[in-house]
Amino acid sequence: MKTITTGCALSLGLLMSTAQAASQEIRATFRPDPSQPSKNIFINQTPNSGYCAAYPGQCADNAMFSIQLPVRFTSNGAIKPHWGVGLKVPANWRQLTVTNADTQETEIVEVRIIGIGSNYVLSDPAHELAGVSDVLEGHQSLWDGSSWVYASTPCQYSGVGAYTPISYRFFWKAPVEAYCTKKTRFGIPSMYFDTLDFAYELRTPNPLGMSSGLYTGSMDYSVGNGGDFDIGGGFRPDDDSLTLDFVLDVQHTLKIDLPPGGNNVTLEPEGGWARWINSGRKPNRIFRDQPFHISASSRFKVMLLCNSPGNNICRLGSPKGNSTEILVSMTLPPGITHSGGLEVVRLPLRNNNWIGPFQPGLYLDRKPGAIHFEMMPRVIEDFLRPGMNDRLRGNVTVIWDSEA
Repeated sequence: MKTITTGCALSLGLLMSTAQAASQEIRATFRPDPSQPSKNIFINQTPNSGYCAAYPGQCADNAMFSIQLPVRFTSNGAIKPHWGVGLKVPANWRQLTVTNADTQETEIVEVRIIGIGSNYVLSDPAHELAGVSDVLEGHQSLWDGSSWVYASTPCQYSGVGAYTPISYRFFWKAPVEAYCTKKTRFGIPSMYFDTLDFAYELRTPNPLGMSSGLYTGSMDYSVGNGGDFDIGGGFRPDDDSLTLDFVLDVQHTLKIDLPPGGNNVTLEPEGGWARWINSGRKPNRIFRDQPFHISASSRFKVMLLCNSPGNNICRLGSPKGNSTEILVSMTLPPGITHSGGLEVVRLPLRNNNWIGPFQPGLYLDRKPGAIHFEMMPRVIEDFLRPGMNDRLRGNVTVIWDSEA
């Protein structure tokens, strides 16, 4: 028996936009992990920038990823005492469609923004604006609720702040889509936020049900007063939109491993031919169950090819002109199902006919299955007639294709 094995891949990534707007690629990949076969999720491959690049430990503790974009928000003028500076991000789940360029299959991805940060830069040192001598005390005294490491509700503290006399880097968690407002205690002639940092979370489809290839799609956001990303009405951004371009990269596995010598199959009675030779008692079955190991993370199909002409049943033959039909069937390990969610147990294979799709419920790594070869019971009587002395041969090919 010969086997053909194939592999497939799924990728999730973000394509760069060519529009005059801020843009960012988000990329995630599914690649089955033999050490964690039940972990059927995409892994974020987008490098951290901004807050999580500067403080990776803080983000790891909070399971966050961050992106920093060069979007500046500049105050329209002086900020008076007791004015509020409010931050808001699109914290609710939003859906986008991603499409496989090869198959045109579509899937739904969900994304939400779960944090916002930046580095504010003041026109004057914070301690001078607040009338104190210590730099940190200046940032703490300039705002209600202390410095910007402490988020205003409903935003939440994320761990770390960094400052100079005129600047303060911060990052806040954003559990809900609402303004989080810090109020000034002293006037500020002018200020700006030099970047837009945000953290995000993804919900991706089950990769086991997806074909191989790249799935791409985009999500557009408005930036500025009243927009999806907003830093209050008193600040104007230098970009008014943001595009996130997603690419899902799924790398499936489909591999069949035969034991040494497994491509040569000999059909014989259970226990061998000794009983027939010694006693003349004809066996009830002449067969071989050929084991194999399968590794699979996505749906696949199977086809049988016989070198013998004729119908959908394979035949063995010899130069003497003798021939016989053989039945070929397949058993797959638990966890792989056929139509209707049925387990695959001795499912008949037919010559030159695809069957499937077969769907793994989770990633299976080197699980045992078998191809069953058996002479049809009705021909055993004729095949073992007196004077019969022959060797019948044939080639049977089983093709496994991940493009089900």
